[in-house]
Amino acid sequence: MSSSYREEMSKLQESGRLRQLRPLSGRRGCRVQYQGRECLNLTSNDYLGIGGDSQLLGQFYGGMDAENMLDRYGLGACSSRLLTGDTEPAHELEEALATAYGGAGQRAALLFNSGYHANIGILPALLGKNDLILSDKLNHASIHDGLQLCRATHKRFAHRDYDQLEHLLITHRHHHERVVIVSESVFSMDGDVADLGRLVQLKKEFDTLLYLDEAHAVGLYGAMGLGKAEEQGLMADIDLLVGTFGKAFASIGAFVICHQDIREYLVNRSRSLIFTTALPPILLNWNQFVFRRQQSMNEKREHLAALAQKMRQAMEDQGLTAIGNSNIIPYIIGNDQETMRLAEKLQERGFLIFPVRPPAVPEGTARFRLSLTADMNWQDICELPGILREESTLRQADTGRTR
Repeated sequence: MSSSYREEMSKLQESGRLRQLRPLSGRRGCRVQYQGRECLNLTSNDYLGIGGDSQLLGQFYGGMDAENMLDRYGLGACSSRLLTGDTEPAHELEEALATAYGGAGQRAALLFNSGYHANIGILPALLGKNDLILSDKLNHASIHDGLQLCRATHKRFAHRDYDQLEHLLITHRHHHERVVIVSESVFSMDGDVADLGRLVQLKKEFDTLLYLDEAHAVGLYGAMGLGKAEEQGLMADIDLLVGTFGKAFASIGAFVICHQDIREYLVNRSRSLIFTTALPPILLNWNQFVFRRQQSMNEKREHLAALAQKMRQAMEDQGLTAIGNSNIIPYIIGNDQETMRLAEKLQERGFLIFPVRPPAVPEGTARFRLSLTADMNWQDICELPGILREESTLRQADTGRTR
């Protein structure tokens, strides 16, 4: 049996798609040690720089004492929330989230152990065989996995093609009891943004629910860092808003903002919540600590937005295409092996960039996913557009010689 797996691994190696675990060490802000070399980390989702802020971490641990060590800084819940793993920090965090997102109305928050747990656990719990899910084709893999677990019919529409979405609604809405439109707000690989206004308009016109994954938007947009829905004044129109602590908030865990009735239904029906050990108190305490502080980090948000805009302009000045309009800047190369080779060259020059290849992205679009963070300055990245242009010219010359 093992020989067949070795053969498959060999094929992945030959195609340039073999994935490996790569430990990092010596973190210092936006820089890390990789293979004995200090590199600027352009692969991280630590968008606000919180994960590399040792001073902030020190403030958090400074609150620990003998009285609260287990209740607030304990390392294990040792049970699911529905048995003995529920804690006061969990409820305090949910209350803080519900207050920020919905005030004193019927909006409520429910925690999940990760964005993946949320996306595979919410839709299968809420929808059945008479329902329909319409999902953007480039939604995260966890959403697609959730669709596979769900008994509802599901159809995908082309990325950000809302005319096609409208056509699907016209064709299929009347055949189903409940319909849910599912989209990310900021897409994780292309760095582009959904048209939330159009999604809300279609939701209202066709009487559907709207499920919005804000994993790559929370912390970065809106006056309180609550995401694109807050920035655009549309939070009340989102029926299921999913956010994560694993990116800009530098932790682990996720949450859904929804109606109180839906929250209680999920507590009773969502398998990824019911059948998993709860997050430990220390993580829940840290999540609340970070969530409250990030609400006043507007200076960091503004700095990161300006840095991303400057980087895109510099790439365009070099004749390079910079798609999207967020701090995630894809640089598409196409060929898997070329992407791997160029990543290794850039690592040698002090830029920690890992290749992103299918199936994480569509065939023929292997790329770098340049992830800018708020603890970077222009001096850290100003040379990169010129280096990418130089390497692009060399690749084109090599291609011309091999024809």
